[in-house]
This record gives sequence, C-alpha cells and structure tokens, in this order.
Amino acid sequence: MGVRRGMRFVLLVAALAASATVCAAQLRRNHYAGVCPDVESIVRGAVTKKFQQTFITVGALVHLYFHDCFVEGCDASVLIASTANNTAEKDATANLSLAGDGFDTVIKAKAALDAVPRCRNQVSCADILTMATRDAIALAGGPAYAVELGRLDGLSSTAASVPGKLAPPTSSLDKLTALFASNGLSQTDMIALSGGHTVGLAHCSTFASRLRPTVDPTLSPKFAAQLQSWCPPNVDARTAVPMDTVTPRAFDNQYFKNLQTGMGLLSSDQLFYTDPRSRPTVDAWAKSEAAFDQAFVTAIIKMGRVGVKTDASQGNIRHNCAAFN
Repeated sequence: MGVRRGMRFVLLVAALAASATVCAAQLRRNHYAGVCPDVESIVRGAVTKKFQQTFITVGALVHLYFHDCFVEGCDASVLIASTANNTAEKDATANLSLAGDGFDTVIKAKAALDAVPRCRNQVSCADILTMATRDAIALAGGPAYAVELGRLDGLSSTAASVPGKLAPPTSSLDKLTALFASNGLSQTDMIALSGGHTVGLAHCSTFASRLRPTVDPTLSPKFAAQLQSWCPPNVDARTAVPMDTVTPRAFDNQYFKNLQTGMGLLSSDQLFYTDPRSRPTVDAWAKSEAAFDQAFVTAIIKMGRVGVKTDASQGNIRHNCAAFN
C-alpha cells in the first residue's frame, strides 16, 4: 500500500470511527422523557410477564441483542421478517438458532407501549430490545444498570450481510478478539459478554464435534459423558441444553467457574481458560461475581453503542418491529 493510499485509508477509518462516536454520543438515558416518560416501566412490565411464562426469555434476549448489534449495528435489523423479495437477517444460517421467545418479548413490549396513546410509535424497536435485554438480565439475578436510549431502527436487513459478522463456536481466540475489536470492544469486553452464556442454551449441533468421534481433551470426562447422554447420535436438531448446567436459571459468575473445571459447553467458551492470555480474566471473575458484574455492565453498554443510527437519514421508528414502514 502506497503512502498516500495508506494515509487515505487511515483517514477513512478515523472518519468512520468519529461518525460512530458522534452517533453514540447522541444516546442519552432520558431520551423519551418528553414523549413517553414511563417507557422503561412499561417495557419492564412486559418483560416480567414473559419471564414468568418462560425463563428461556433471558438467554433468548441476550443472544438476540448480541446478534443484532454485531450485524449492521444495534438497529433492530435482526427483527425484520423475510418477504418474497428479501431474505432478512433473521433467516441467515447463523441466526436460525435465535429463540423465538426473544422476538416475542420485543413484540409484546412494543404492543404494551402502543397501548398508551402518547407512547404509540414513539419508541424504537432497537431501544425496546436494549431495555428488554437489561430487564431480563436483572430478573435472572444479574446486575441492574441504566441504559442509553435514542437509537433509530435500521432501514436494511439482509441475510447476505451476516456472514463474517458472527464468529462460529469453533473460532480461535485471535479471531474472536479481532471480531470484537472491529466493533470497538476489547478482549476483556468479549470475555465479559461471553459470560452472558450463563443463561443461554445451545443446540447439540454446536458442540457435537467435541463429543464425537473422539472427546475433546479440554472437556471434563464426566461432563462429556453427560453431554453425550443428552445429545446422542442422530439427536433431534432442535434439542438444546443449558450452557451453564450448574445454575442455568441464574445470571451469575458460574460460567467462569465452569471453565475452570472443563465444563465450558462450546469450544469458543473453553478456550478462554485453556489459552494463557485469557485465563487470568476467567480466574478473576470466577473468584469475584462483583468484578464480573462490573465488567459485564461496562461491556454491554459499549456494545449498545455499536453502529447506532440517530439521524433520520439512517433510520426511523418502526410501526411494526418485524417490517419496514
């Protein structure tokens, strides 16, 4: 790369980063105070009702939020339904594992807001997903934190935009770190956000290669035997197991304790402990839930700023979260 071309590339990257920073700076906690002051309590009520119906809601929302933010930014593009003319993000191969309960929670929260005249079509689906994820985490015993609001809903959603944006569970630490860095997130942020797997589910197919034809040596033999019984050969593709089998219904630091004993479900989870570069972080958070909570809140707030749209030329507030206006 020539000097002039290299300088142009650096300037372009700097300009894009500055643009993203400006958009993120326009987010604020009281964004809806003038149009829908009770927005957070209304969303929390809808999430609480869904949570009481099924605990899957928690992991489903955390998973959905991550997949939304890493593809085209936190703009609710993952919520768009496919049409005859467009295969949307949600139908990309990497998104087929997203649980329907996450989508349903956002739809229910949107309906609850629209039932209040002054709030109808005033709150973006992207912000609803952000608030709902925060509320579900708190309901599962995780940290409570204030959310920044003011995102607009994206104007594009295509399955073709997904490949390369979401790392498969077989990814190396270097590949994962590079992916998160491309979204302005550090390796520490990445490990903290992965701690959200403490309330997640994973289909047997995502870790089958760790069980057969030979067992991954980084797996605890006892845990491997348990997984083999849950996921026998030719198991139904829809079968899923908790990513944290010790405290599957609690948002806590058990995920990191599991890694210390060879009970990380995905190879991309377990490598945080097997790799000496990330092991100290795992050990620190296995020892201190408070330290993990603090790191997780920092990381998820940072993730919520990724690729946000705040200008009318970039997005709008959808009347239906699953369809463009």
